[in-house]
Amino acid sequence: MSTPTDAVTMDKIVSLCKRRGFIFQSSEIYGGLASTYDYGHYGVLLKSNVKAEWWRAVLQERDDMVALDAAILMHPRTWEASGHLAGFTDPLVQCLGKCKKRWREDHLREAIEAEGGDPDAPLVCPECGGELSEPRNFNLMFETHMGPVQDEGSQVFLRPETAQGIFVNFKNVMQFARKRPPFGIAQVGKSFRNEITPGNFIFRTREFEQMEIEFFVPPAQAPEWHQRWMDERLSWYTDLGIRADHLRLRRHEGDELSHYSSATSDIEYLFPMGWSELEGIANRGDFDLTQHAEYSREKLDYVDPGTGERYVPHVIEPSAGADRGTLAFMVDAYDEEQVEGRERVLLRLHPRLAPVKAAVLPLVNKDGQPEKARAIYEELRKRMPAEFDTGGSIGKRYRRQDEIGTPWGVTVDHQSMEDDTVTLRDRDSLEQTRIPAAEVADELERRLHAEWRSPKPVTAG
Repeated sequence: MSTPTDAVTMDKIVSLCKRRGFIFQSSEIYGGLASTYDYGHYGVLLKSNVKAEWWRAVLQERDDMVALDAAILMHPRTWEASGHLAGFTDPLVQCLGKCKKRWREDHLREAIEAEGGDPDAPLVCPECGGELSEPRNFNLMFETHMGPVQDEGSQVFLRPETAQGIFVNFKNVMQFARKRPPFGIAQVGKSFRNEITPGNFIFRTREFEQMEIEFFVPPAQAPEWHQRWMDERLSWYTDLGIRADHLRLRRHEGDELSHYSSATSDIEYLFPMGWSELEGIANRGDFDLTQHAEYSREKLDYVDPGTGERYVPHVIEPSAGADRGTLAFMVDAYDEEQVEGRERVLLRLHPRLAPVKAAVLPLVNKDGQPEKARAIYEELRKRMPAEFDTGGSIGKRYRRQDEIGTPWGVTVDHQSMEDDTVTLRDRDSLEQTRIPAAEVADELERRLHAEWRSPKPVTAG
């Protein structure tokens, strides 16, 4: 497995996230709850920007997509039809020795094979070396109950994916949307999986957010649309600044394919822990609509008004993780460099993803500079997310803004009070230019919508 040669490590990302208010351990004052996280102010803004850019690409810039926000709780029969009740399981083994930890058997065997060992050899606990129990199947869905009485009739599940909410609404959407295949339904929403071995910060958690499309196509067009969506989704990441050499498209082979899939490829990113999945693009065939038609006894096919042909559309599914995407953008943007003998840590985020677009800073907190800077800030924030920052020396404020990824700093100084100009500082190049205060908002909007590429060099191993 290739490993990154960047300065970034997961420990550095976790430290930055807590230090600068991106992401915190959930319930931390009570010792935390494993693999659950709370997004702080800058984390909320960053993740919201990731989702907004996804919506822009799949909805605003297309005319063959409609939006949906399906409920998290669904009729239990949904999960029978989808196969989740019977087949959504992982093989679980438990240490019988000292540590008593639980592990996914398939993950243990994959790790042994990756290290050149025999994956069929008897397993031992990787934590303490103890004997492991026989594997047993473990359903990954969170179960809960509706109503005041906990009986079998009130059993429901937190959805393990957003896809089924789209499939059960296919008929509703067809009736109002005036769309015909090929067309898609897109949604962003929370999903829940009772993962046995979550980890690597927000990469694998039990509560996560998906950005998912189900794209319905005539059966004969499915292979073509599968390739088109792979190309489009890969370009989305590079267009937002992720280096192409840190991305790859990996095709599923043989037993790795889901039972409903005729072809699936993953977009993988070179995280600090190695190549890992960002997004899957699957050709699901007609499995889902056929299953729900059978279980619900509703017709979920399509009749072409031009030819009279009746068919069950095939489905291409690009399914991305909003949390994983946020993590990948942070990891790829993280950088360290020496500036005038001091280390500078920064996030070279694409300006459209940056939580804050500009920080307005008075050089000193006197001589009318704070008041002038405040006035500029009040005008600027009507056009874009901005901050007014007076805490600490100007160097410390620059460093703070660099770490949260703010692309531009607007500094009000002594000269500003004389000629009404300000210093505009670029996060990546550190170039400082002098412009009239009245032109700040227009100039930053121009830069915000200009073409941008990450200034980080190619570093992948």
